[in-house]
Amino acid sequence: MKKPKGKERRHSCQQCDKSFTTTGNLKSHLLIHTGEKPFSCEECGTTFAQSSHLKRHQRIHTGEKPFSCEECGKTFAQLGNLKIHHRIHTGEKPYWCEECGTTFTQSGALKIHHRIHTGEKPYWCEECGTTFTTSGALKIHQRIHAGEKP
Repeated sequence: MKKPKGKERRHSCQQCDKSFTTTGNLKSHLLIHTGEKPFSCEECGTTFAQSSHLKRHQRIHTGEKPFSCEECGKTFAQLGNLKIHHRIHTGEKPYWCEECGTTFTQSGALKIHHRIHTGEKPYWCEECGTTFTTSGALKIHQRIHAGEKP
């Protein structure tokens, strides 16, 4: 019998099927279930369940962008954003609409696109009741009521 590569995940969460290599990682994970957020940003007060999430958030305030694109040099505060950006260079569009086949680089863009097919318009103007598929379209519309150019 072969031994699994890496550390054995002997610490299991009793509330879901996840397991961890250390007790500390399990304790950190358990905060997801309790809703406890003991780590607070001194700058804006936003709270987090994990210290690593607080550190990632703090880059908003410091402007630190430690992740750099090797193709074009653009920098990012979060690794995930660099990975999404990299799709510009590779042409990868991993998300596709089952209705019409249109492809997207981001899952959020697919979600918004899908509203074309469902007719969902979750954003509405409190002034006049007009509904919109995106928050951006609502914001542009609200300029009309504010007397600004749309």
